[in-house]
Amino acid sequence: MEKIKKTTEFLKEKTGFTPEAGIILGSGLGGLIKSIDVKHSFEYSDIPNFPVSTVEGHDGKLIFGLLDGKKVVAMQGRFHYYEGYSMQQVVFPIRIMKMLGITHLFLSNAAGGLNRSFRVGDLMIIKDHINMFPDNPLKGKNLDKLGTRFPEMGEAYSRDLIEKAKNIAESNNIKYHTGVYVGSSGPTLETPAEYRMFRILGADSTGMSTVPEVIAARHTGLTCFGISVITNMAVFDEGEIGTSHDEVQNAAGEAEPKMTLIFRELIKNL
Repeated sequence: MEKIKKTTEFLKEKTGFTPEAGIILGSGLGGLIKSIDVKHSFEYSDIPNFPVSTVEGHDGKLIFGLLDGKKVVAMQGRFHYYEGYSMQQVVFPIRIMKMLGITHLFLSNAAGGLNRSFRVGDLMIIKDHINMFPDNPLKGKNLDKLGTRFPEMGEAYSRDLIEKAKNIAESNNIKYHTGVYVGSSGPTLETPAEYRMFRILGADSTGMSTVPEVIAARHTGLTCFGISVITNMAVFDEGEIGTSHDEVQNAAGEAEPKMTLIFRELIKNL
């Protein structure tokens, strides 16, 4: 809590800004920043206690500004468990955004498609998740000032925002799916057997982020909405060709404008 307090005070003093919504942008999905009227921008390395993103496609900036008249704070690049950070470090920015004043958290990720009806470039509105990480950000002594010891996860992703997002997509002729996202530690991509296991468990997309962030956000009472951009189709059969990080970023870049439109419309009408 002392680290959270110190970092929050630093950002409040520097910005005098009380954001309404927080945004986390995944690999190749940073284009939304161009739509923000930026008031303040910080390199992660300049923020006390912040980790530093080490992944290509994650720029590593915390942005404060106006998006269609709404005050927002956006992470341009997130932190991943596979980078060697503890779960507490991975979710540290979510707790900071909560303390800064946000009530809603919007998350995006680049994900592998498990559902055979999906295609590269599709959007999947996340309706639920499966946690396959070997750790939990709430493990250890509970931070009572942030939330309860046993937070409810029955509605991890806001049903109201999901319905609004569907209407926005349909009104703009954007193809979308709704589905379950499974998060695991990485950094290796899954084996064919693991992909099949995830599919049997009921997952529609897979990635290495989002789940810890949503757990921490729900712990603090934040309302969450998430979109997976399907950047590759998961391998199911031995002998099929896998996916490179460059291919993931290229596919994300092509789908990003559709995701941005949905995020902007949702945030505009909070």
